[in-house]
Amino acid sequence: MSEMHTRAQARAQEKAAGPAVRHGRLKQHHPLKALLKIVVAVIAVVGVTGVSLAAYAAVDVVSSVKKSVKLVDAKGNEVTPSVGAMNGAFNVLLAGSDSGGGNTAYGDRDENLNDVTMLLHVSADHKNATVVSFPRDMYVSIPSCPDPKGGSFDAMSRQKINNSLSYGGLACTVLTVEKLTGLDIPYAGVIQFDGVIEMSNAVGGVPVCVAGDIEDPYTGLNVKAGQNTLQGSQALAFLRTRHGVGDGSDLGRISNQQVFLSSLVRTIKSADVLSNPVKLYGIAKAATSNITLSDSLNNPTTIVSMAMALKNIDISKVVFVQYPNHYDGDGVSPTKDAADQLMGALQNDQPVSLTGDTGVGSEADPNAPAPQAPAAQPPATQAPATQAPATQAPATQAPATGDGASTPAADGSVQLPSDVHGQTAAQYTCSKPFQD
Repeated sequence: MSEMHTRAQARAQEKAAGPAVRHGRLKQHHPLKALLKIVVAVIAVVGVTGVSLAAYAAVDVVSSVKKSVKLVDAKGNEVTPSVGAMNGAFNVLLAGSDSGGGNTAYGDRDENLNDVTMLLHVSADHKNATVVSFPRDMYVSIPSCPDPKGGSFDAMSRQKINNSLSYGGLACTVLTVEKLTGLDIPYAGVIQFDGVIEMSNAVGGVPVCVAGDIEDPYTGLNVKAGQNTLQGSQALAFLRTRHGVGDGSDLGRISNQQVFLSSLVRTIKSADVLSNPVKLYGIAKAATSNITLSDSLNNPTTIVSMAMALKNIDISKVVFVQYPNHYDGDGVSPTKDAADQLMGALQNDQPVSLTGDTGVGSEADPNAPAPQAPAAQPPATQAPATQAPATQAPATQAPATGDGASTPAADGSVQLPSDVHGQTAAQYTCSKPFQD
């Protein structure tokens, strides 16, 4: 009886400890990584300094880093900028690949085209940021590019810019944009469909205004007129759509994307993400997990350093601009004079200001909040110094009476011609549904 009781008791103990028997089949977690995640959570609650948090969080971010891409200069030398604190001006290129990244949910896509190509320029004083969008169908010259399999590809004098990614990878897209703009671009990344979804989820969704219902069967976008908070697959569909907005062209898609991006900037700023090391860590991890980065950018410290350089930029000084272009056959070509003005400003580290409209895919939000009320108060508080602004009044008129396209505005920015489209992050705009 005693032996039977002992066996029954042992079986009962085994049954109670059932999960432990199968424990060996569960996914094993590195104890240090698990411990660090707990430490990060505790630090977040206690609220210690961002530097301390970054030290712990960086380890977890590094564990999710994807294989990076080497960038080269025009002579084929590897680009290896220093990492650490971000000082002075810097340029970052982001290419959006139209491949599914292996996700069959997006269909069988053998192409790997950079249908989205954006260049971020941050000024040396970190007070201005300019984001230039390059139309995917713009004809440009593609320089000789390294072949990822060895050797190099020959230069081509006239190709659409979105061929550069499939031609020679991210390094080729960077070389192409460097040749076009005259700017050095030491940092770059390429994001695919799944990466867009995860990045939008990392910020908790982005509110966008839509001027009318948009339904695009090509991307699966289905949004109603008014305000919509987009994340996940709907955020991706919104950024991809061109048939659903403007005139159905890629140019309309660019201005539609700027509606999203300007709202994204406002969302981040209003939530104090760039000042919150916990949220910043989450975005950095989403970036390193879902974007293939250049070697120079494949470092959490570098990403955080860039973000900290951006955190104090006023949203009115974040300018989204479409690279100047005009229709040319089945695509577009650069509009040289306007492009030279834009690129000259960035090369000289000057801010730019827009005098044209936001583009065919967007329009002003008629129900936009009125941030101008607080902005109108500072001059009132400066009443004792009313004479100083009065002496500057003629200066504000000078650019308008002179060559407005080449004369700096009163704030020192270079005014771009009225046929150059874009908006600032401070402008509230709505996506414009497609119209025949």
